[in-house]
Amino acid sequence: MSTWVFGAERWDNLIYYALGGHKDAIVGCFFESSSLDLYTLSQDGALCVWQCDTPPEGLRLKAPAGWKADLLQREDGAERETTVHGKAAPTAEEQQGKVKYSRAAKYFFNKEGDFNHLTAAAYHKKVHLLVTGFASGIFHLHELPEFNLIHSLSVSDQRVSSIAINGSGDWIAFGCSGLGQLLVWEWQSESYVLKQQGHFNSMVSLAYSPDGQYIVTGGDDSKVKVWNTLSGFCFITFTEHSSGVTGVTFTSTGYVIVTSSMDGTVRAFDLHRYRNFRTFTSPRPTQFSCVAVNSSGDIVSAGAQDSFEILIWSMQTGRLLDVLSGHEGPISGLCFNPMKSVLASASWDRTVRLWDMADSWRTTETLALTSDALAVTFRPDGAELAVATLDSQITFWDPENAAQTGSIEGRRDLKTGRKELDKITAKHAAKGKAFTTLCYSADGQSILAGGMSKFVCIYHVKEQILRKKFEISCNLSLDAMEEFLNRRKMTEFGNLALIDQDAMEEGGVLIPLPGVKKGDMSSRHFKPEIRVTSLRFSPTGRCWAATTTEGLLIYSLDARMLFDPFELDTSVTPVQIRAALCQRDFTRAILMAFRLNERKLLQEALESVPWDEIEVISSSLPDLYVEKALEFLASSFEESRHLEFYLIWTQKLLMAHGQKLKCRVGTLLPAVQFLQKSIQRHWDDVSKLCDWNRYNLQYALAVSQQRGLKRPSEPPGSGQEADAPEGDDDSLHLLRRGPGAGDGPLA
Repeated sequence: MSTWVFGAERWDNLIYYALGGHKDAIVGCFFESSSLDLYTLSQDGALCVWQCDTPPEGLRLKAPAGWKADLLQREDGAERETTVHGKAAPTAEEQQGKVKYSRAAKYFFNKEGDFNHLTAAAYHKKVHLLVTGFASGIFHLHELPEFNLIHSLSVSDQRVSSIAINGSGDWIAFGCSGLGQLLVWEWQSESYVLKQQGHFNSMVSLAYSPDGQYIVTGGDDSKVKVWNTLSGFCFITFTEHSSGVTGVTFTSTGYVIVTSSMDGTVRAFDLHRYRNFRTFTSPRPTQFSCVAVNSSGDIVSAGAQDSFEILIWSMQTGRLLDVLSGHEGPISGLCFNPMKSVLASASWDRTVRLWDMADSWRTTETLALTSDALAVTFRPDGAELAVATLDSQITFWDPENAAQTGSIEGRRDLKTGRKELDKITAKHAAKGKAFTTLCYSADGQSILAGGMSKFVCIYHVKEQILRKKFEISCNLSLDAMEEFLNRRKMTEFGNLALIDQDAMEEGGVLIPLPGVKKGDMSSRHFKPEIRVTSLRFSPTGRCWAATTTEGLLIYSLDARMLFDPFELDTSVTPVQIRAALCQRDFTRAILMAFRLNERKLLQEALESVPWDEIEVISSSLPDLYVEKALEFLASSFEESRHLEFYLIWTQKLLMAHGQKLKCRVGTLLPAVQFLQKSIQRHWDDVSKLCDWNRYNLQYALAVSQQRGLKRPSEPPGSGQEADAPEGDDDSLHLLRRGPGAGDGPLA
């Protein structure tokens, strides 16, 4: 409840200063521009204005230690002995020049109820604008120091957790953690510039559009959101469901989204008009756990969690076509064969059933598993089926012959963490964990797997080995993240995690009683458990996405943006670059290509330079563009066949600018390491090829020498060479003549 002012430098008249006067916790404190005056705000809605009697120019730097003693020594010519017996009390002269604060005014914000306390604040010095946010979602704009109210508005019914103002003071950003909401507000015109809101509960499922430009997600908050993969923004939210969304998918056209929910409905949304145009229901109320649409988009299927049935509808008419029964447990996953009208359904009854859509929806095959099936997916060509089971295994099946083709044991790769209340180690807790979501890559050679762990594993299907493991989070505030027991929380009375110490704080996740917004004494906090709920590969094969406790994560091979110009002006165009190349003005063409930052143009400009002019052009490049050139060369080694040409470029750049690059080694280290890795890979490949060729030549020489020794000596022109066996051509005659005669042609 107090504010402390410290001297950042060793000031003589200000070391530290304490200010009181508040009756609640301090939320924010701000200096006035070009002054030491202060504004402090507390949670109870009080604003104190503190006035300083010293301007910033009045602060005096403290003299270094020993300065007075050296001065006395110079005056007297002899060193004096001084004894210090503790800290001396400051004299009246020393106290006279000290910085002093006095409270000039105290203001109070209007409060609505006991729980409407101030939660966030920001102050802009240039325009003297104070922005305050409250627990009820209301924010105020005041002009200081007169404390004039500009306007008061509401963001939402949740607490405002953070506020920021841009440099010019025109835009204000508000963040509400309870709803996952971000609002950028222009206060002068009273209109918002940007409004984004994520799922304020955990996301459950996702799907890529056929062109890879959009991602649709469904969450436990009963909302369906569509995201743009390039900008990362959500541009439409569907709120027709009344309970948690369990499955989402796109049709083959990419303009229809089909979702399933625990409210007993399956809905189809149109992305042309942004409306819910179909609602599929079951004859009796049931909860749907998954949804799938066939490749033509005509048949919609959903699995029931409580009645163990699969319901089939027509997309055109919305009528219920059939109810498929046969499973003896909840349906955990559905997937259509992309090439055939076959539906695969996974269930907790340890079976996967294949249903023929063209033949009266009868069961064609039943695949018996060793444990409960949690996920099922077809390979993009439809020739293979992958199933994740509760015993941490992934099994691969041939759907035509109903034969198992392979399996992967994933228990060691899951590597689950230890929960706060677990009494067993993480190693033994992993026995109950499993993969809950699967997805094939676009080429079908790899498979992604994730589940009740912080890791996502990518396996090679044919070799059945782990290719790479991705750690999706390092956030230790989530549960099941630590591998070992946190002994700091173990006391003689038990685990501190059992005591709900933070029940009245605003930082955690509140679970109030239904219908109660304020004053709920039963509200408790919980720590979300880290897990991966859904995985999908992009149809382009360049990226994949995952819905996790941390949110929607997208991993991509393309680290570059599609268009990222550098110091661009109107004179830099592809036509101008090609014109400069025609005039053999290579340096200007390369600089313009770097400024346009388009990879194909840059490659064309660099490869147009004759090899004997590379040294001159590389030495004429400015230092700012050398780093960009090295990054481009490192990426070009991965795919280009012009190995020697790019090696000459690399050598000449490093020889010409090596000393200057050494001064910026910290920023250049990633590019140099990338370049070194690419060159090392090529060096390994070429050295292996050279060793193999050398061995083949030595073997050919040895064989030729042996054949030459076995033949009887014949006088020249006796016809021995004419009777040589078939295939004994002129090259072998060269080898027979011995190393002295054969070295020239072989070399």
